[in-house]
Amino acid sequence: MNSADIPSKLELLYDRLNNEEDARVCKDISEEACKYTPHNYFLIFLSNMFTNLGDALSNPNTVLAWVMSYVNAPVYLISFIVPIRESGSMLPQIIIGSFIRKKEIRKWVWVIGSVLQFLSITAIGLVALYIEGSRAGWFMVLFLIAFSLSRGLCSVASKDVLGKTIPKTRRGRLKGYTVSASGILVLAAGLFLIYKSRTDPGIEFYSYLLFFAASMWLIAAVIYANIKEFPGETDGGKNGWKEAMGKLNLVRTDIPFRNFIIARSLLLCSALTAPFYILLAHTYLGKEGYLLGLFIIANGLASIISAPVWGRMADQSSKRVMVIAATITSMLGIVMFFIISFSPVMRNFYWLYPLAFFMLGIAHSGVRLGRKTYIVDMAGGNKRTDYVAVSNTIIGFILLLTGGVSALASIISTEGVILFLSLFGLAGAFKSSRLPEVQ
Repeated sequence: MNSADIPSKLELLYDRLNNEEDARVCKDISEEACKYTPHNYFLIFLSNMFTNLGDALSNPNTVLAWVMSYVNAPVYLISFIVPIRESGSMLPQIIIGSFIRKKEIRKWVWVIGSVLQFLSITAIGLVALYIEGSRAGWFMVLFLIAFSLSRGLCSVASKDVLGKTIPKTRRGRLKGYTVSASGILVLAAGLFLIYKSRTDPGIEFYSYLLFFAASMWLIAAVIYANIKEFPGETDGGKNGWKEAMGKLNLVRTDIPFRNFIIARSLLLCSALTAPFYILLAHTYLGKEGYLLGLFIIANGLASIISAPVWGRMADQSSKRVMVIAATITSMLGIVMFFIISFSPVMRNFYWLYPLAFFMLGIAHSGVRLGRKTYIVDMAGGNKRTDYVAVSNTIIGFILLLTGGVSALASIISTEGVILFLSLFGLAGAFKSSRLPEVQ
């Protein structure tokens, strides 16, 4: 194939994936950017596919918790890795947003953040390989904080670059295709883990797994650097901290944005319940190595099956996606509570927990795609950057407060925590249904 044919092939594939028939949709982006939409579409697709795979293979709900347990890290440190990983990337975003607004070209912020994530996960793999006990746990938490802060750079920059390079009504599909393709790779990784579990893999195997996960961010950084981004709006010459604090007024003055933050806070149930499904499996089935592979496969399959569907639905109505996904999460949690509490026979079925995790993965994929598409479509220019930064900072504080939720398990049982979070999910579904349409 002649190299000159590659752009035309990309354009043809882009048109087929997005049902473009006549003139290309350029909604909410400049004409200049629209010329490079297929080029940028597939670069964003590839870079996000690799980072999603890296996330799956270093996920605190599964792999990281497994590795920390393997090196005998304290349980209290393991219980806080999910809130630390998520809140660490969100809390500083209001400051990061002020910094990013001064940049006409913002893809380099994402590239730097991706390289820093590569270094952080590599460091965690080295700790797992050479250190044990509480020292290993504290070092892993330290590098996890560094990873989370780096992730914050990518979070704000990615949504802004997406909004500048990909038109409305195509962003949800892009995210859906990305998650689905990542799910295929995650599925392969899970099958490999099940295969290796027959020989009882040691810490070296899990460390190398983390090294492989880390390399995904390095590959993604190289790909993302080639995105064709044109200069955008800037707010230069202002005091970053003062400007950031001023942006918090958005919560008071912008009612639709405030309602979105409330809904998103309640929708955290889909992420927060995940480790408790793992704990249920450990309680009733043990900690056999094959379980980790099954959970990873369940999560991968959920992405493959649901993400493209959620993506198309999000381009039509992202708020409806949030409502449906939150309802699935909540009803699943309520059903699991009654099974664990009142059916001693069913709670010992080995297929119950991977199946529940699969359904939770479908719902969580919908929540993520729905709320990400909603906030990107909600505003344009620097207002989009402000929305992302402010909402993520507030959610970060809320996540820190939920760090103590794991302690509830010793008071009201693991299944009780799942029920508690599921009720919040129902409230989140209702609140999401009251949001205005933005598509």
